[in-house]
Amino acid sequence: MNTKIKIVFILFIIFIGLNIRPQKVNAQESISFQVFYDELSSYGTWIDNADYGYVWIPNVDPGFAPYATNGYWTLTDEGWAWVSNYPWGWAPFHYGRWFIDPIYGPMWVPDNEWGPGWVTWRMSSDYYGWAPIGPGININDAYGNGYYEQHNHYTYVRGMYFGRRDIRNHYMHSSKRGAIMKNSTVINNPRVDKTRNVTYNTGPNRNEIEKYRGKKINPIVVKETSKPGQSINKDQLIIYRPQFIKNNTSAQRTAPAKVVNLKEVKTSKQRKAEMPPLKATQPIKQTQQQPKRTIQPAKQQIVQPQRNNQPVQQQRNVQPVKQQPIQQQRNVQPAKQQSVQPQRNVQPARQQQSQPKPVQNIKVERPAH
Repeated sequence: MNTKIKIVFILFIIFIGLNIRPQKVNAQESISFQVFYDELSSYGTWIDNADYGYVWIPNVDPGFAPYATNGYWTLTDEGWAWVSNYPWGWAPFHYGRWFIDPIYGPMWVPDNEWGPGWVTWRMSSDYYGWAPIGPGININDAYGNGYYEQHNHYTYVRGMYFGRRDIRNHYMHSSKRGAIMKNSTVINNPRVDKTRNVTYNTGPNRNEIEKYRGKKINPIVVKETSKPGQSINKDQLIIYRPQFIKNNTSAQRTAPAKVVNLKEVKTSKQRKAEMPPLKATQPIKQTQQQPKRTIQPAKQQIVQPQRNNQPVQQQRNVQPVKQQPIQQQRNVQPAKQQSVQPQRNVQPARQQQSQPKPVQNIKVERPAH
């Protein structure tokens, strides 16, 4: 009898578990691309692209490059992840694809798969390089023989600098990218995320980077948060990464609140033409302020001879005559003091009478204007 009760109880638990799972999936259906449209609108411009649909252009300075500007790679328990310092970095560097428009610069195409960084990895000698995967390219195609990314889209750095937070200071010059790429090979370390049913590339081998860096690298844990954003907290990468249901019909009906015509967007050349003058004004203002600070030492040099007026009379006569107009105006106060001194000492008064004689000689010998 007890055995029958146990069997009924086990079947009851299984029945409850089967009913709970669909509820979790239904809760994920509310997550759509509208999250991207709403959260990124204040940081860039949405346009309607004929090939990819709604595409996002970030408001960034000229020279911005995806997975290269304002961020760094850090090792996590899910592979090398790009940590962006932009407040919107949780989305475009972990979902979707980037492509470089020759006129308007980098543009981002949304997608529903999360990964630590959607890039192709390469290595050459002691160099490591990466480049964004283009739109419509899955991870298998990106590392196949038929896929080719332009060498100027790659960012290269020596192994000793890979994984550092100041990695942007050690990028190889663009003129060396072509030569490095010719001698490079593909890094293909795939991993399957069974929870999300996603395959991605984890990046360079951890042991190799530790040899270049000369120290052990401990991976941090990826922890999810319920609000858009990302941050590093000790040994955790806290990031917002909602799950999107593929082939969701409701996501197809979503749209940005404001879609701008591409003709209204400034081109890369226009942005470059606007930025340099703003930066060039700062050093000019600093050069104008520096001469003003040197005036104070000049005044101190003039004040110092006044303190030594009585003991060093000959030195005053040797000084340039150009300072005499200033000395005559400031010698008014010593004249008042001289009128007080004769009352106490008669002998100093005779010495004071001999003092004006060199002053008169200075007036006679003064050069004509």
